[in-house]
Amino acid sequence: MKHPYAHYRPLFPVLASKIHLASCSQGAISKTVSESIEAYMNSLLTAGGNWNQAKKVVEQAKYSFAKLIGAEPNEIAVLCSVSDIFSAIASSLSFEKGKNIIVTTDMDFPTAGHVWLAQEKFGAKVRFIPSQQGVIPLEYYERYVTSDTLVTSISHVCYYNGFKQDLKAIADIVHRKGSLLFVDAYQSAGQVPIDVKKMDIDILAAGTRKYLLGIPGISFLYIKAELAEKWKPRVTGWFGQEDHSKFNVHQIIPAAGTRRFETGTPSFISAYAAAAAIRLLLEIGVENISSYLNLLTQFALDYGQEKGLHTVTPLSAHKRGGITAFYVKNAGQIESILKERNIIVSARNDVIRIAPHFYNTQDDIRQAIDELTTVLTANK
Repeated sequence: MKHPYAHYRPLFPVLASKIHLASCSQGAISKTVSESIEAYMNSLLTAGGNWNQAKKVVEQAKYSFAKLIGAEPNEIAVLCSVSDIFSAIASSLSFEKGKNIIVTTDMDFPTAGHVWLAQEKFGAKVRFIPSQQGVIPLEYYERYVTSDTLVTSISHVCYYNGFKQDLKAIADIVHRKGSLLFVDAYQSAGQVPIDVKKMDIDILAAGTRKYLLGIPGISFLYIKAELAEKWKPRVTGWFGQEDHSKFNVHQIIPAAGTRRFETGTPSFISAYAAAAAIRLLLEIGVENISSYLNLLTQFALDYGQEKGLHTVTPLSAHKRGGITAFYVKNAGQIESILKERNIIVSARNDVIRIAPHFYNTQDDIRQAIDELTTVLTANK
């Protein structure tokens, strides 16, 4: 297969010596991102401070992320992590009798369950939709989401096996039941097209260190403008106020839109990285990235099965993202062995995840699977 993005590979130094297939954990860092981090550090070294410029870069990052998901910039807030976003949203809710059910799934990242279960002492009741053979059947949302459901909290792409959900179909169901839809897009943003308006998503969270090709320390929260204006966050800070430069310690005046969910000074260095990384993704186009990753994922599934590996990723193309997960006993140990052989993959529980990005090739995947099968044979 001809690599349509071969000219971008030199932007990622790690590819010169390693096969990097762990975008589901940490995307490869580009020279453009590294240069943006250096620019931030140099401004501190030479000017002693860069407050105003750094704030502008945060706004640039917000604007770029908004464009990436089809939102307006005033519908985006910057926080430190997706876990922080979950807690900020959960603590803003009132769990009143008759409207106090939180529905999530057993395929969501543990943070989701942890945060929602922590709200039970405040009146919430948590229901987990069970998975069935590595997927959540759409009809389960009809069964588990009821008129007393306040929020339906789901992942777009499952971190464990790459299962991708039909967000618009789920939104139609849960909205008919009177529930809000909260989407964890950490494993999809940057590799799967997202349009929050067309998909009718109420709340969405994403971090930057995976397919968005940034570093830890920054996450983005989207909330529909009309919904954000109704909420008064209990997790707040001076950046979440209408005019934080007034330094008014006696009064809370929430900022307009989703910005009211911001707290303290963001990680500026992470914002510099995010702005540069998302610019690159927008230049290529997530639709183009998604089409290419569909081909790589199909190859990974086909070649993995040919080599005798057991996949836990859905075989249907419309039910998966860019992650291919193979069942592997002692996955963590196998991940470490492969890393010593210059192949970077990611283990979770009992699977090895192969998660390419646009900079990867079919040969990368072939070599990784060949080495994986060699290691598994040697460690039987």
